[in-house]
Amino acid sequence: MSEPILQFGTSRFLLAHVALFVSQALERGDAIGGISVVQTTNNPVSRARVAALSSAGGYPVQIRGSERGATVDKVVVCDAIRAAWIADRDWAMVRRAAIEDVHVIVSNTGDTGFCLDESDSPRLLEDDSAVPRSYPAKLLALLHARWRERPFDGVSIYPCELVANNGDTLRDIVLGLAVRWSASQPFIDYLRERCIWVNSLVDRIVSEPIDPVGAVAEPYALWAIERRAQMQLPCTHESIVLTDDLRSYERLKLFFLNLGHSWLAEQWIAGGRPSSETVRDAMSDTHLRAGIEAVWQEEVMPVFDSLGLAEQATGYVETVRDRFLNPYLDHRIADIALNHTEKVKRRVLPLVELAQSLQVQSAQPRLRGWLAKHGLIG
Repeated sequence: MSEPILQFGTSRFLLAHVALFVSQALERGDAIGGISVVQTTNNPVSRARVAALSSAGGYPVQIRGSERGATVDKVVVCDAIRAAWIADRDWAMVRRAAIEDVHVIVSNTGDTGFCLDESDSPRLLEDDSAVPRSYPAKLLALLHARWRERPFDGVSIYPCELVANNGDTLRDIVLGLAVRWSASQPFIDYLRERCIWVNSLVDRIVSEPIDPVGAVAEPYALWAIERRAQMQLPCTHESIVLTDDLRSYERLKLFFLNLGHSWLAEQWIAGGRPSSETVRDAMSDTHLRAGIEAVWQEEVMPVFDSLGLAEQATGYVETVRDRFLNPYLDHRIADIALNHTEKVKRRVLPLVELAQSLQVQSAQPRLRGWLAKHGLIG
């Protein structure tokens, strides 16, 4: 017997978010079971992490910050992960688990996790020993193996990648690959009708790892999940919100927290600021603080006012401000600045386009100048 939750990715984020939720829910009897985790890279660091996850006793998550005006500084042991595998080494066990015991699949495979690999080919649907390279191909091969033995028993799939409509997007990629590989119509129907592809949004700052496995995270945590008929949740938890309006949660996070991070990264790059500078350091700089507050209040907030979400936005930006000022988290701007232009494109351009479509009166000069600098608008 393996566990009912299969998790792709051993990132510090998943370790301090979904896996921690499941661990806490298990203590109350509110989870469907434990987690088997799959590491998709195979290097010495990955092997050390998998070895640590495989050992008894769980791993630490240090939660530090402020919550409802009170200081939080505690270590929680997460013991939801019961098996840890490396895909290239342990594919047979991953495949058997997907066929026999899995009800929920969770993933966070990074910015390029949904990209396909041209080396993957249709033979992966028939050759049980071959290990796919890309995550969509891995998922397709595992679901095909399950369908062959359990053609009416689908799974609920929760991608946590920061992609808009991540469940729908992953479904379309996997279905497109199945069609390209000339998979049978009954299997394609299984993917469409028996598997539940769930859109969701994750929100928690996990600032640094604990070696060999573990993480430091803020108290704030949210997993907003869009309701889908017949979906099976991995657990119930106070930080999980079921909603029929996921887009509002996505916009709040994207245009206040994520955009705010990238604004600070832009100033960090342009100013040649210290490599060790953190978000907290930047927020303590009078000039930088005034800049980000002006962007939030003068160029972002009017859009939410036009959407009828001013009250929710005001409350959310207050939490973001507190999170940026968290004295316990060393959230390095150098990490935020990775893939900077792509992040600007995802986090800023949609806001300016939305403002234009809503005919918002704010001219958004800072945001438009920022986009022009990166060649994203004329």
